[in-house]
Amino acid sequence: MNKRTRRTLWVVAAVLILLAVAIFLRSKAPPEAARLLPESDGILYFNLKPVHAFFHKDLKAPERVPEYQQFIDAIGIDPERDLDEAAIALHRMQNPNGPNGPVAYSMVLTGKITGQRLNAWLGAHAVSRESYAGHTVYSIPSEGRTVRVAQIGYDMLAVSNTPTPEQIHSIIDRHRTAALPFAGSTLLRQHFHDVPLLSQAWGVGQIGLPFSESGTIKILGLSLPLEADSTIIASLGWTGALRIEEIAASDKVATRQAAALATLITLARGFTVPLADNAANNGLKDLLKTAEVTQKHDRVVVTATLEHSFFSEATAGGNPQPTVPPSPGTSK
Repeated sequence: MNKRTRRTLWVVAAVLILLAVAIFLRSKAPPEAARLLPESDGILYFNLKPVHAFFHKDLKAPERVPEYQQFIDAIGIDPERDLDEAAIALHRMQNPNGPNGPVAYSMVLTGKITGQRLNAWLGAHAVSRESYAGHTVYSIPSEGRTVRVAQIGYDMLAVSNTPTPEQIHSIIDRHRTAALPFAGSTLLRQHFHDVPLLSQAWGVGQIGLPFSESGTIKILGLSLPLEADSTIIASLGWTGALRIEEIAASDKVATRQAAALATLITLARGFTVPLADNAANNGLKDLLKTAEVTQKHDRVVVTATLEHSFFSEATAGGNPQPTVPPSPGTSK
């Protein structure tokens, strides 16, 4: 083997090694949609592509109110079919009783969700528009808020209903550096490594904010022993593995909250026993049966499993919802 051939082989080997490292780093990086989100108090992410792939035969359009159906027809986009990913940033509002409510959001949506028909609708309904970094930002009035919308890619849409355009500007700015695998907000850099690999849906930060009511988190009518501003890492894997982790203020607080959560799960199991025998209720019962609470230092972890049949029934026609028992201490 001559010197030139050896040099060529070394170059090829180096390129292959660099490519392998880049692919590995990319697999560990947050999804691009999440990396584009602005600074926030919480982040939610949903990968809907597996739903389309595995349940497309069962997916049926839900019943829609006439106004929403007219909107779908006008823009030529069916969210249930065309939306692939949704990354949502949650922003706590300083005045929860103000016109913007307790929580505002900024979203990055990907899929077959852009086009001329959407642009035409936005142009017809916008009260104003702004040109920013080569993109048109439309301002649409909605329920006392201003919703800003911008198409930032051939398959990507940015939406924000924050009081100022700062957040949607940040999304557009981050889109320029989207190729950097570990770019993103402070919250994403701090906690994405806590999200289990291959999670199809996850949330980090103060993700209890949308469910907050008088400082407590309520889900399915039950008040959870968690503060609305708790730092939580929640995830749902493609196998149905559900994991919720809270970072408590101290080991002592974590011990107390782990005990309270375990008690709440035990009570919920008892409440669901008399529920009618249907797919949704049975899915809830199975979920509670597999639920476990563990604690390590200042972290409390709840794990459970959602059966495949639960997803199949939930995506079938009718979209059944579980019948939720009343919360402890409330009358029937």
